[in-house]
Amino acid sequence: MADLRDVTLRPDGIHIAWDDSHQSYYPHRFLRGECPCASCVHEMTGRRMVSSKDVSADVEALDWIQVGRYAVQFLWSDAHETGIYTYDLLRRHCQCDACVKARR
Repeated sequence: MADLRDVTLRPDGIHIAWDDSHQSYYPHRFLRGECPCASCVHEMTGRRMVSSKDVSADVEALDWIQVGRYAVQFLWSDAHETGIYTYDLLRRHCQCDACVKARR
């Protein structure tokens, strides 16, 4: 698994550069809707309780912090901040054209 090199928050979304030269992209609302925290995903059943359709269209990541050497945590404009996005989760959900095409 590649390590994180840089995270950039832009108006169009979150851009992540990885040490294997991959450049990931995530629209803010999409990534907020994929939050893996216990408020968004039921701890016992794994059922998603919050998805992107439940998130305001204008939500955006305001800040981020690295969690250890395996994850990133975002502060969202809707005051949500408990989700820890592992590198594996981020790579699996990459919305760049090449990754979206490869998943089809």
